[in-house]
Amino acid sequence: MATANKNLSDYDKATIPNAKDFRFGIVVSEWNDTITEGLYKGAEQALLDNGVPKSSIVRWNVPGSFELVYGCKKMIQTDKADVVIAIGSVIQGETKHFDFVCSAAAQGIKDLNVEYDTPVIFCVLTDNNLQQAIDRSGGKHGNKGTEAAIAAIKMATLRSNI
Repeated sequence: MATANKNLSDYDKATIPNAKDFRFGIVVSEWNDTITEGLYKGAEQALLDNGVPKSSIVRWNVPGSFELVYGCKKMIQTDKADVVIAIGSVIQGETKHFDFVCSAAAQGIKDLNVEYDTPVIFCVLTDNNLQQAIDRSGGKHGNKGTEAAIAAIKMATLRSNI
């Protein structure tokens, strides 16, 4: 397990650039909202802790993880965020639906990173069961939302330096 020996919320704040001048978009799936709200809270708190004013964090909701790609695309086109974070949670069920949604979300977010000059951070949990999702959205493995926010700050800095 990739997160077994790593807490997703751990980072060295001294190595993170100040993000006060950046604007962050966060697109959040309403599906599995207990999980996605935890991820959002982790991301928002990490951004605030690293100098981002609350007014520079914009949140949009979409129905599910499949719709994250469209939401992120429209946010890039209309909101002028420096980075967009896509937050979702897909939990394995009894059908292949899980595979299709996970693949479409991952490929779609990759496509946005290729097509646009605005980085899109993949914060979509793809877990085998609810407990794994809980453990990664503020539970025993920390919060993937925090990790995504730190990645977003680093990518905003990279983008501004190029």
